Amino acid sequence: MTTITARPLTQSAFAPFGNVIARRPEPDMMINQGLCGRHHALALADITDGTPGISLFDAQPRSLPYRLDMVERHPLGSQAFLPMYETSFLVIVAPDESGHPGTPLAFLTEPGQGIQIARNTWHGVLTPLAPPGLFAVIDRIGNGPNLQEHWFDTPFTVTAD
Repeated sequence: MTTITARPLTQSAFAPFGNVIARRPEPDMMINQGLCGRHHALALADITDGTPGISLFDAQPRSLPYRLDMVERHPLGSQAFLPMYETSFLVIVAPDESGHPGTPLAFLTEPGQGIQIARNTWHGVLTPLAPPGLFAVIDRIGNGPNLQEHWFDTPFTVTAD
């Protein structure tokens, strides 16, 4: 079994796979009579043949070391995961290599960070590391085959420093 060490989530490291959704140092604009800072357009939904929808996912917390035996991708739409509580979660992505996932990468979010996984990007399942595992998810709602799974012949073990 190969071991992958999760590293901190940064926009530059995650850019090939999507966007980090987090407050900027300063808001783009002040709204609501100057009482609310708007951090505008942190990610845009990429949807084909469907419509963007907002759902709530209530995921069971996992722990490290984590056994990674499967990744999935959604060819018809991006997915954004926004934790409803300020806890960390594990993010696993993999580059595409001729239609199959390459070697996965793992990231640990900081409390308050969300992510948007780009359309057709291989990724692990939603993996909160502490309860509650409640997330707002913005993704494609529609008919058609929007899920592909890949099971690894040899699982990976994900650890943290």
